[in-house]
Amino acid sequence: MKVCQLCAVDFTLRHFLLPLIDGMQEKGWQVTAVCSDGPFVPELRSRGYRIENVHIARSMNPLAVTRSFLALIRLFRRERFDVLHTHTPVAALIGRVAARVAGIPLVIYTAHGFYFHEEMPRWKYTLFVALERFGGRFTHVLFSQSAEDAEEAVKECIAPREAVLAIGNGVDVSRFDPQKVGAGNTVRTALGIPESAYVVGCIGRQVREKGIAEFLQAAESLAVRYPQAWFLLIGERLASDHSQGLVVEMAAAKQALGERLVAPGARSDIPDCLAAMDLFCLPSWREGMPRTIIEAMMMGKPVLATDIRGAREEVVSGETGALVPTRSPDKLAAAMARFIDDPGTGKRLGAAGRERALQIYDEKKVVAVQMDRIESEARQRGLC
Repeated sequence: MKVCQLCAVDFTLRHFLLPLIDGMQEKGWQVTAVCSDGPFVPELRSRGYRIENVHIARSMNPLAVTRSFLALIRLFRRERFDVLHTHTPVAALIGRVAARVAGIPLVIYTAHGFYFHEEMPRWKYTLFVALERFGGRFTHVLFSQSAEDAEEAVKECIAPREAVLAIGNGVDVSRFDPQKVGAGNTVRTALGIPESAYVVGCIGRQVREKGIAEFLQAAESLAVRYPQAWFLLIGERLASDHSQGLVVEMAAAKQALGERLVAPGARSDIPDCLAAMDLFCLPSWREGMPRTIIEAMMMGKPVLATDIRGAREEVVSGETGALVPTRSPDKLAAAMARFIDDPGTGKRLGAAGRERALQIYDEKKVVAVQMDRIESEARQRGLC
């Protein structure tokens, strides 16, 4: 069976889709990944992944969308895929319509987090729901990572209930194992963080919708009161990100915290970075089913997150961490302070979080759920 995995950028392919592609290839399916060209593509090709580069529009600019649409139709007609599995909003919308034109018999869409959310202006919310409904006309199965998104898809008439499946999210249990990784002292030493420091960490793209500005403002407000608190900010702003940067907030926080604000950029040793943290924080405005929270839970860290779809499904407030409102640096700072004042409670919540993650966030289970449904749909259509 020939499967196309379509996403907008190679970052998504490299960081989120490889376990699923590996599972499909182990089953004997022929998988081609399609995305815009980028820095991860040569490495992935060297590892044996088949990748076709098509420039995918990142906005609804009519000219850019048309070019991507026509390029995908040409590719789909040439390759004659049995299954198209789409990811990321614009790529998914263009790809599903192109699949209909090219005659791909089975189209799957994974919503990693609907762009519409309750804090949007109503007109904007309605627009994005309308676009999802339109895309739903060209979709046979809709996977959502969060159960809440699955319910929203049915409620907003994006897809009928029988076509929607909440698949969850997961990570490699063997990689995010505190016993194997250790206490994180190597990372602390390399980054100049004292062993005695209380480290509040955040991992994510350095854009506003990830709540990075609020994280920096909260850290700044705690600078004088908690001299033992250090703040570790992992990640970078991608070239493909439209959101404006955080130069002003970063400069203000750096002035207040000095060396206690550590921002080394993107890192590949995420388990070690998490081991170096005492508290993991993700103050995003919107998410699907954030993997970084699961990674932190697997590493036995308490999680402080915003009360949004996905995050509130992962974090049980008072049991594995805490939830605060979005865009509220004062409440975020107050919650951070409670953890710093009582590190023992944080360790207890972190241990409970690891037990929860082991039960429901194993990557292998998430991959198996998807492949079972895709295979079932394919058999119904005589594709395998």
